[in-house]
Amino acid sequence: MRRIVRLARRIALWAALAYVLVPIGSALVFALVPPPITPLMILRLFEGEGLQRDWVPLEAMSPRLARAVIAAEDNLFCTHHGFDWESLREAVDDFMAGKRTRGASTISMQTTKNLFLWPHSSFARKVLEPYPTLVLELVWSKRRILEVYLNVAEWGPGIYGAEAAARAHFGKSAAELGKRETALLAAVLPNPRAYSASAPSDYVASRASTIAKRAGQLGELTDCVVPQ
Repeated sequence: MRRIVRLARRIALWAALAYVLVPIGSALVFALVPPPITPLMILRLFEGEGLQRDWVPLEAMSPRLARAVIAAEDNLFCTHHGFDWESLREAVDDFMAGKRTRGASTISMQTTKNLFLWPHSSFARKVLEPYPTLVLELVWSKRRILEVYLNVAEWGPGIYGAEAAARAHFGKSAAELGKRETALLAAVLPNPRAYSASAPSDYVASRASTIAKRAGQLGELTDCVVPQ
């Protein structure tokens, strides 16, 4: 029994060290080079899907895409430090009241999930998210966070990143995307396996129209990544 206890302690210690050190080391490396693959990509490969991906820098994407994604996913991205506390409070209040919780995950948190964690929402994942999110916010610029997110986000079965998504859905590069196309891509991000940017449902088309309008109203809220 003592051996089992000692072994469990060692495993717990190594797990704790990995939790602390891996995000720091990865953030330092990926500040300079593109992440080669993510846990989600590996999972989808084991499920038999392909891997369409072509890394491009943020400046090689249409600025409209950055604005549309911020408008859709996290309109306070440039002003917070990884967490939208007001949205988190509202989500907790809804949960406590037995209501359907709204999304409170920031782009920084989603980037963390894509790089270090698993895709399926769970209490354990939520507990593990904050620390690596803070690491990314401390080590990377906002431009780098958004650049990585737009290059690893899933946009359909086997489709990852803005460049692959633009070519798969619209037959053009990410730099050539127009206002409506970027809004459609942003609209499907919450569930890219159920919705399609190139064959939008009425819901996706309506949401894209709302996103396009919001993106045009953000103004200085996108200056940290795409100055006016």
